[in-house]
Amino acid sequence: MTEPELDLPRSLLRAGLADPEHLPEHLARFALRHMGPVADRAVARTREQHPGADPAELRALVVARGRRNTVTEGAFVGGPFLLLIPVAFCAALLNQARTVLELAGLDGRDPTSPERAAELLVLMGVHPDTASARTALAAPASARAGARRAVLRPGALWRLTVRMARLLGLLDPPGEDGHQRVRWRQWAVVLTRSVTVGLVFVVGLVAPLVWLPYMAVSYHAATGRLTDRAALFYFREPAPQRRDDRNVPGLALSYVKALGSMALPVLATFLVLVAGVRIEHSRWPVVTMALVLLSVATGAFWQARRGRARGK
Repeated sequence: MTEPELDLPRSLLRAGLADPEHLPEHLARFALRHMGPVADRAVARTREQHPGADPAELRALVVARGRRNTVTEGAFVGGPFLLLIPVAFCAALLNQARTVLELAGLDGRDPTSPERAAELLVLMGVHPDTASARTALAAPASARAGARRAVLRPGALWRLTVRMARLLGLLDPPGEDGHQRVRWRQWAVVLTRSVTVGLVFVVGLVAPLVWLPYMAVSYHAATGRLTDRAALFYFREPAPQRRDDRNVPGLALSYVKALGSMALPVLATFLVLVAGVRIEHSRWPVVTMALVLLSVATGAFWQARRGRARGK
């Protein structure tokens, strides 16, 4: 991402915090305004760079790039700190939206047309049809400016984060028909995913890189489901995949980072217990302090390295 693009996820997050009830509509308008022109240029560039590619090959290129960008920006823009997950979710949502707009562009539709915003809401499972989506988009945006107050309320930020996870397809993605699913199966999927996310969150408080592989795989799968729905919508056939898109981008490296992140707290706990350091005749305050400090230091080191790499 360029420097202006790095501010887009934060801007979307502020809009969502100011008016959380209309987060999907904010996303659709925001994506159309900022990602529509980008998607239009990307489609033209893809055609120019692959003059001999047939329509299916062009779609495969767009889908592969979309999944790769969503994983990279969504899993790594937020860095290792779980408190930055809302920013990472916004980055992932914008990249998913851009991929859908690029697929629409390949179908000969204008990625900057307001109709694309309505189609995006349908493909994300927010509305059952474009007519209801257009009605929602036509409603005046809320003038409330409660973003700063919402940040100070953990409950509001948590609810917004969960809603973004649903839009991304990380918690309860829609079924193949987009809106209907066997109720018991839906609840089972939601429960399983929610428990998994909760466990990853708890472990991630101690090992700040442990959630990267899980998020990378989740983003990759969720974006694949979205592009399949978009391909069916625009081309009436599933999205083709390239052979080099079968592996999740950066997954091997994220596993190494996650294992190292887990090993450090275990080693710190072992050293504290062996050394017999105590506070008020108890080892556990020392263990807790060591885990917290090590977690913050590891996350800060990783984030600083990423910042330097981005600046080169």
